[in-house]
Amino acid sequence: MRAVVQRVSSASVTVAGEVVGSIEGPGLLVLLGVTHSDGPAQVAWTARKVWETRLFPDERSASEIGAPVLVVSQFTLYGDARKGRRPTWAAAAPGPVSEPLYEAVCEELARLGAHVERGVFAADMQVALVNDGPVTLVLDT
Repeated sequence: MRAVVQRVSSASVTVAGEVVGSIEGPGLLVLLGVTHSDGPAQVAWTARKVWETRLFPDERSASEIGAPVLVVSQFTLYGDARKGRRPTWAAAAPGPVSEPLYEAVCEELARLGAHVERGVFAADMQVALVNDGPVTLVLDT
């Protein structure tokens, strides 16, 4: 599982002209990719790391300040463009595998206490954000 975590002042996801998820900061935008070998252990680890990593001023975590989290599925995080000009997506898990794991990360974050907003799995989404800092972290399990 791969998560690109950005500390934001605000972030939103729009699908077909309608805002489907948004947060006002301070908060976290999480772009989440799933690979073939991911399972419950990666779900738990990723959710805990997102929620507890100290990315806010005074070395505080999202859990400590009650920051909202916007989670967006993004299979392209597993794109590989080392050969040729066309990336391959072979390392990204297919929808039937990745969608339940994406949902499980969102549910685990909520179980940990986060207010979670979501994108729409497999939709053509427009993601808007104001990166605060900028602070961006890549988490790989």
